[in-house]
Amino acid sequence: MLTYSSAVLYVSLFLGLYYQIFLLITFFEKTEEGHGLGIADVNSPDLPTVSIIVPCFNEEKTVAKTVLSLLELNYPKEKLNIVVVDDGSKDSTYAEALKLTRFPGIKVFTQKNGGKYTALNFGIKNATTEIVGCLDADSTVHKDSLLKMVPYFKVHNVVAVTPAMKACKPETFFQRMQNTEYNIGIFVKRVMGQLDAIHVTPGPFSLFQKSIFDKIGYFRHAHNTEDMEIAFRIQDHRYRIANCPTAFVYTITPPTFKKLYKQRIRWTYGFLKNAYDYKHMFMKKKYGHMGMLTLPFAIFSVVVVLLIFANTVYHVASYVLEHIQRYLVAGFQFKSISFDFFFLNTHSAVLLTIVMFCGTLTIMALAWKMTEGKFRINRDIIYFIAFYGFLAPIWLIKASCNAIISKPTSWR
Repeated sequence: MLTYSSAVLYVSLFLGLYYQIFLLITFFEKTEEGHGLGIADVNSPDLPTVSIIVPCFNEEKTVAKTVLSLLELNYPKEKLNIVVVDDGSKDSTYAEALKLTRFPGIKVFTQKNGGKYTALNFGIKNATTEIVGCLDADSTVHKDSLLKMVPYFKVHNVVAVTPAMKACKPETFFQRMQNTEYNIGIFVKRVMGQLDAIHVTPGPFSLFQKSIFDKIGYFRHAHNTEDMEIAFRIQDHRYRIANCPTAFVYTITPPTFKKLYKQRIRWTYGFLKNAYDYKHMFMKKKYGHMGMLTLPFAIFSVVVVLLIFANTVYHVASYVLEHIQRYLVAGFQFKSISFDFFFLNTHSAVLLTIVMFCGTLTIMALAWKMTEGKFRINRDIIYFIAFYGFLAPIWLIKASCNAIISKPTSWR
């Protein structure tokens, strides 16, 4: 008889393997958009005008580096504007940003603190260019990324383009673990771009047609995940979001578990609440793969992870309790260890788990080849494989509980 534990296990394995195979098949499909549209000619008169908005709050240590990376973009200076918007910082961010106005094409504004989305909207409303983009003040961008992203706006119905987001100089244990996660994210985002199923336009260097904001509205608070909500809204209006897998942007990742925990609670809570706000998109063919794949699988993944975590905790606790009772009754008993291939576990669940693990390694290898040029086993990958699965349920549980009782999260 199939027990509850077995049911959870088999459902999890089925969904995991299905998703992995789907990603791999889609990845290898020969589509022009999936493999990039090349790089635009920097001397072309057809290049659109672009404004990059840098919203800041207490970023005195990083704002200069962020803006300087924008100045190094390989793009005609007369067609590029950089707009720094200080969102009521309490440190010297505004003063540091003002120093950068010695360079042409840079404008600096300050406003009363209202949240990142208000700073973005201020910059958008004051922009006069065809394209507007955003870059978080803790991120930097590769000099060719803009030239690689603008060609996507020539594709039918594309109104937003996302980059390939990498972890910037990972040093701590948690940053190295995230380095692998971000590389896998680049792989997945490329596939989702091919399917028109992207559900977030990240703060680090997403680009938009300026006119789209007049059609669907500006950024909203959106549970402190405005970059996710605007992507939901774009998909809801049946416009397209493309991804450029070779346009690299580098963002500073949380160096400690405490900071990572808070960030992921905000991300997960924001997704769950935005998904609820746009629940009319679930399992609706009119919303394409966004409604039929991205949203259902994301929600199922959260539920399955929580079930597996609860099931694992129960079995571990039962195992420990059983051995404690055995020790109290019979004392410690040493058993010699022997191995015989006859007793090798060939249960279908074990074999499926091995296949799924091999699929994960395949995706990792492809992701590292995309981002680093080659794949090799390193400690970043080992950290991710060994620990990420144990850490993720911690913030998933907290974020899910917060979402159920509508307890809002904060940026800091």
